[in-house]
Amino acid sequence: MTKLAIDGGKPVRQKPYPIWPVSGEHEKNLLIEVLNSGKWGGSGGANVPDYVPKLPLFEKEFARFQSSSYGVSVMNGTLAITVALQAAGVKPYDEVIMPPYTFIATATAALLYGAIPVFVDVEEDTLLIDPEKVEEAITPKTKAIIAVHIGGTPANMDRLREISTKYNISLIEDAAQAVGSQWKGIAVGALGDLGTFSFQSSKNLTSGEGGMILSNKKHLADKAWSIANVGRVRDGAWYQHDSIGWNIRMTELQAAVLLGQMSRLEEQLQLREKNASLLDQLMGETKGIHLFRKDPRATRNGYHLYMFYLDRELSKKVNKEDFVRKMAAEGIPSTSGYKALNLYDSIIQSIKDWTGEKQQYHCPIAERMGNKQVIWITQTVLLGDEEGIYDAAKAVKKVMQSYL
Repeated sequence: MTKLAIDGGKPVRQKPYPIWPVSGEHEKNLLIEVLNSGKWGGSGGANVPDYVPKLPLFEKEFARFQSSSYGVSVMNGTLAITVALQAAGVKPYDEVIMPPYTFIATATAALLYGAIPVFVDVEEDTLLIDPEKVEEAITPKTKAIIAVHIGGTPANMDRLREISTKYNISLIEDAAQAVGSQWKGIAVGALGDLGTFSFQSSKNLTSGEGGMILSNKKHLADKAWSIANVGRVRDGAWYQHDSIGWNIRMTELQAAVLLGQMSRLEEQLQLREKNASLLDQLMGETKGIHLFRKDPRATRNGYHLYMFYLDRELSKKVNKEDFVRKMAAEGIPSTSGYKALNLYDSIIQSIKDWTGEKQQYHCPIAERMGNKQVIWITQTVLLGDEEGIYDAAKAVKKVMQSYL
């Protein structure tokens, strides 16, 4: 067996992968235009005649790219979920069904104003929320389902839509990691009642921070806009506040960066898919690991991450953190990913603070996969060249052989 780099052997890869985020002259020119205009925020006018505001332009362009009619920009992806839930009519003490294998913001976005997360387990071979378990968890208090497109892989939106329609509850998409992903040729974010996105630094499309709410229903988009704009009414008077809302607008500066980012988004998405497909082929030959099932209805995967999982029996003796350390020594950036949210004391305590009861959620698949099995290869690998993909697969195989 080849000696591991962590033990003094030669690393598989010594060249760096591309840096993220990527930027260029287009972003610089757009930022300079905004700076010179004097219109920096999400409201107010410009000091320069004929200036074209960037926020409405980006909202329109992003909504079109994601198959939606309406886009409402906000400060970040967490608040995008909060606003989407409120726009859908979810109120404090209402229940919101969601998967436990997701970033903590999916849960805290609801808890911020007292909506109660109800965790439903994921499918082992997709890591996506299990629709049949969703239906089992519905109660009279259930007012929404959040489908999380983890890593860029679309959840089963056909079945989730059937369930949401049957019980007359809202379907929200957390597409923070799924810019560019599609289900049956329709971009995610346009498949539920509302879809939410994050433009945080690591995301496929980024301005450092930022978020977006999409919908094909005008009344929901208008409600979301009002909530994000201190209760104002679209086309109403400036000091007309017909409801209570937040003040969480995105800035013109962020929109300028995002417009620049969109100019290279399609090319990056094609590269991600091409490299992920090659990695699938190469990783499929490696003993001890499994690839997640591909649903043919998921016609495009945005591949924010490349995820695989360790064999269940092997994971009993392989420590994920040790695996990641060995991968890093071989020159391949990876991470052990999320832990199941139902295991977070902070979340369970927050639910108890709102409900007065300590809830227990049975999510054995998410718990086991999160604690023991799932590994992420970061997006910088997917944005590299073919040699980098071969190196990543070679490193996985090399590290795995050290445990066999």
